[in-house]
Amino acid sequence: MFGSFLPSLPLDSLFSTQGIMIMLLAAYAGAMWMFLSSAPKVYTVMVSDLEVARQLYEGLLDLPVAEVPLHYYYNYEQTIGATGIDPLYMSASSNWSNPTMNNGSEGLWYQLKKNTQLHIITGASLGKKDQHRHVCFDHDCLELILMRVEVRGLKFKIRNQKPLNFLVKDYEGRVIEMAEVAN
Repeated sequence: MFGSFLPSLPLDSLFSTQGIMIMLLAAYAGAMWMFLSSAPKVYTVMVSDLEVARQLYEGLLDLPVAEVPLHYYYNYEQTIGATGIDPLYMSASSNWSNPTMNNGSEGLWYQLKKNTQLHIITGASLGKKDQHRHVCFDHDCLELILMRVEVRGLKFKIRNQKPLNFLVKDYEGRVIEMAEVAN
């Protein structure tokens, strides 16, 4: 049966130990491709205060809470961008051994759109006049958040387009700075 599809390969070599290993590796590669291609895109935002962030994203922006994607259980996030973090955006008390930085499932998780999630973690310093700061490495992420701010009718002020930087005022009168880290 298989010989008709692969006439140049003898059936013995297809079912040899090496042939079976090659078929298993191909099946594994296919399964990994399916797993990774179905995984949601995840944007990460570092914040100066997790509770203020919860009030903003859940309360004001009304983002639904999301499940932690499976690939984040294996510290996938920690291999992305960890060496490129600008010390300017890190708080003075920030410590890389902090448990919130070691486990990818820590923090807050929100559904930003159908196959896109927002992961909120601590680590950003306070801005000028103790403004709450939300720092992101991805321009597209901040554009989606700004669009949500506009749709919800919140007061905001764009300070800079490239890198994107804008201020949002919450109902408590707190000013929250949303800043893109320029590479």
